[in-house]
Amino acid sequence: MSKTIPAPQEAATPIVIVGHVDHGKSTLIGRLLYDTDSLPEGRVAQIIESSKKRGLTVEWSFLLDSLQIERDQGVTVDSTRIPFRLGDRQFVIVDAPGHRQFLRNMITGAADAEAAVLVIDANEGAQEQTRRHAMLLRLIGIRHVIVLMNKVDILDYDQHKIETAEREVTELLRQLEIEPTLFVPASAREGDNIASRSDRMAWYKGPTLTEALARVPAPSSRADLPLRLPVQDVYRFDTKRVVVGRIERGRIRVGDEVVVGTHGARARIATIESWHTAPQVAAIAGQSVAVTLEPDVIPDRGDFLFPASDAPLRAARIRTRLFWLRQEPLRVGESFKLRLATAEHQVTVAAIDSVVRLEDLTEHPATEVPPEGFAEITLAVSETMLFDPFLPGTADGRGVLVDRNQQIVGGAPLVGVAESVAGRNAIHPTGSTVSLWDRAQARGHRGGVFWMTGLPGAGKSTLARAAENRLFARGVDVSVLDGDTLRAGLCSDLGFSDADRRENVRRAAAVARILAESGQVVIVALISPTIADRELARQIVGDGFHEIFIDTLQATCEQRDPKGLYAAARAGKIAGFTGIDAPYEAPTAPALRLETAQRGSDETAAQLASFIGDAIRIDGAAGRARS
Repeated sequence: MSKTIPAPQEAATPIVIVGHVDHGKSTLIGRLLYDTDSLPEGRVAQIIESSKKRGLTVEWSFLLDSLQIERDQGVTVDSTRIPFRLGDRQFVIVDAPGHRQFLRNMITGAADAEAAVLVIDANEGAQEQTRRHAMLLRLIGIRHVIVLMNKVDILDYDQHKIETAEREVTELLRQLEIEPTLFVPASAREGDNIASRSDRMAWYKGPTLTEALARVPAPSSRADLPLRLPVQDVYRFDTKRVVVGRIERGRIRVGDEVVVGTHGARARIATIESWHTAPQVAAIAGQSVAVTLEPDVIPDRGDFLFPASDAPLRAARIRTRLFWLRQEPLRVGESFKLRLATAEHQVTVAAIDSVVRLEDLTEHPATEVPPEGFAEITLAVSETMLFDPFLPGTADGRGVLVDRNQQIVGGAPLVGVAESVAGRNAIHPTGSTVSLWDRAQARGHRGGVFWMTGLPGAGKSTLARAAENRLFARGVDVSVLDGDTLRAGLCSDLGFSDADRRENVRRAAAVARILAESGQVVIVALISPTIADRELARQIVGDGFHEIFIDTLQATCEQRDPKGLYAAARAGKIAGFTGIDAPYEAPTAPALRLETAQRGSDETAAQLASFIGDAIRIDGAAGRARS
């Protein structure tokens, strides 16, 4: 069955409006539409009536806050795209959310913007979300940033107060390496310097907001770059197969030769389809087009059409800048879908290279990315993909990470091909798309690794098994990794040299992490005699690692000696035995210290089980695990 394909549209200039909640974004856009006669007939009357019902003067934000939840909460929930015209030029105004819980909508709203209007309440100045939104503008790579100092009527249009506020904002933006194109002092509610010059600020000689917007370069400026046409879909239309997509950069002309996707088939642009208009022979960046190919190559959704002389990069490991949105930290090994233009790729976090500290904008090593954190990470792709590195002012490399519920969890501009260490280019780990939080909700408790260390005979395995029974009876998904059990199987090839002991710890920690990431509670009973070994385990496991010291006197351990090992070591039959001729380094600050000399094993196991139960509880959730 044939499908109707819309005719190519005129290229519009997207402008994103961002700023802290309540600084006046929606009011600004409503006023802008009114002042430029861009409202449908009768819409102003509706606004006046809605405002009267609420006992307000004319409330321009009602134009955009069409969802009842937005009016009730006074918060813009989603990104709204509004066609808008200045003279003979078409724009798309994007109203992006300011409240922190709606930041993911801002990423999608701002993704293709040519310029941004950063709205700041001149009385309040830059707030927390102002800083985050400015950081996002830097991350997304928007080059033209107009700062609208809104609500200057509250400052009585005082030049000194307004310019003082501007200097504070300028200093903040310079820290973020953003050089504002222009500052416009304005009052969106009163209409000052929006579409007409304010007679209450005669000292201001710069352009109004509409004049500033008119100076923003048009998307057609991308037309001189090499062609990139992501395939949106392929339709059967009458007797022709039509390839549909939006030209992100470059231009096409009937007769041009293009390469199609990763498979590299070559084809010629046979026609550029048009409906109810004159036939097209060419199109440029920003236009949506429907083309036919000769020969009749069938691209997949997400394939690029590009010139053979200037191909995108091809890689399976990619360096990425990231703004992380999920309220749980991001860890190595997690998997997502990477959306890039019209394509989706399965990716796994292979490395967290650095995390940006927002307070001073410095980068530092880290094992995880905190919620709403900025970082550089390496992604391993399930198969080789094509991409262009992130380029400000274009759509190149503007990716987002999506979880299994199709929720955007991060903005991810692609920086370039990741360097491969020996053998890594052949390894593409695929992790679960089920998040740790989803698993915790399903099980009623979090996963975690509880690393029990102590001298031989201290009671680690006995206590671990007793705590396992108690936790399992409460509905906790728990397992024990015992040193002897590991050496009988996974680590049977290892001896007791320092190197082999360290490898034993590494393997145990790697297995414990995999189990914990599946949502299990893992109790590890391992001598792990050195501080360095246990620190290695902590680094491998990451968040959720708890060190537990079974503090039993050596004399007590020797007295128990259930396996006869101390006696054999003192007789010279065992070399390198911990506590006899090999050292044991006790933890200096364990998460839990259990002294067994004065307590029975049942009482100590109950204390251990209670500690674990508290650590894995989901706050505010009625889970199955109860400590």
